[in-house]
Amino acid sequence: MTATVDVTVVGGGPIGLAVAWRCAQRGLRVEVRDPAPGSGASSVAAGMLAPVAEAYFGEETLTRLLVDSAARWPEFAAKLAADTGVTFGYETEGTLIVALTADDVRVAERLRAYREGLGLPITRMVPTALREREPALSPRVRGGAYAPTDHQVDPRRLVDALLTAARQAGVSIVHEKVTDLSTLDARTVVVAAGCGSAHLTGLPIRPVKGQVVRLRAPNGPPEFRHVIRGYVDGRQVYLVPRADGEVVIGATAEERGDTAVTAGAVRDLLYDAAELVPAITEYELIEARAGLRPATPDNAPMLGPLPGRPNVIVATGHYRHGIVLTPVTAELITELVVTGEPDPALAPFRPDRFPLGEVVSTWN
Repeated sequence: MTATVDVTVVGGGPIGLAVAWRCAQRGLRVEVRDPAPGSGASSVAAGMLAPVAEAYFGEETLTRLLVDSAARWPEFAAKLAADTGVTFGYETEGTLIVALTADDVRVAERLRAYREGLGLPITRMVPTALREREPALSPRVRGGAYAPTDHQVDPRRLVDALLTAARQAGVSIVHEKVTDLSTLDARTVVVAAGCGSAHLTGLPIRPVKGQVVRLRAPNGPPEFRHVIRGYVDGRQVYLVPRADGEVVIGATAEERGDTAVTAGAVRDLLYDAAELVPAITEYELIEARAGLRPATPDNAPMLGPLPGRPNVIVATGHYRHGIVLTPVTAELITELVVTGEPDPALAPFRPDRFPLGEVVSTWN
């Protein structure tokens, strides 16, 4: 029996839409199934493309993938913008990593030295140099670093662009929720459903709640232009400025699966952000949201065939890194779909590195 489509992508976030777009460009018949594309973690995400600032001890393999994908972003962004005419806030000013107290400086400097040891582009900066680069910073900032290749994009506008690109390439967008993969009539199924992938596959993907707030500057763009990632009395906070005046501030990391916004989280985020950039206290508060990041036991994504189901390919579990990893995930998964041959870069991220739990779907 001939399948209705070549590829069904389950999940309409940036990862799923980028895979669908690339597969359609390769001549495949593709559909995306999602009741509300772009309504998952990407609708809350700040959109930092941060392979340097997200390089942590013990995650060297993941860091290499982050660096690879970040290097693909300029070409990916140029192609997407050229194909669609849609702008999506791809900005390349770089990121400042700043510390407020002496203890914060020690933590930030330890990480900076580690990242420099990996060969990543990061430059230590004294307080005066930080404020010369970003005058809106508080005079209380004690030190930090500059990561010139850590950029940003607006995930909500990115989804709009990818939806446009996918439709132009012939992808069908089906506004339905998939609860059982065995009901899909496709030669290949790509599961890119974020936290929902656990239910569909039995893989160990758990939700990690993140709360963010959004502000708007009163008179055009914010007073600062760099992404700012800060350490404030032992806590971490980031501020992401948009050219349209929006500022995204985040984010909590809570091992729970609800999306309630709490007063305490909003208070802490605003307090810490204002400690670094005092001017934001005059900005309008326009939104407070919570989303669920799809996390895995080792914080790295799951990319490749589902064990025991070679026609089901998993592209999920990106945790904090879904936006930056969109280009490399789309390319590697598309190549696997088209050729059946996995790129060696997929090996460390194979889903079978973890045991399967109970698969909720009923398999044929």
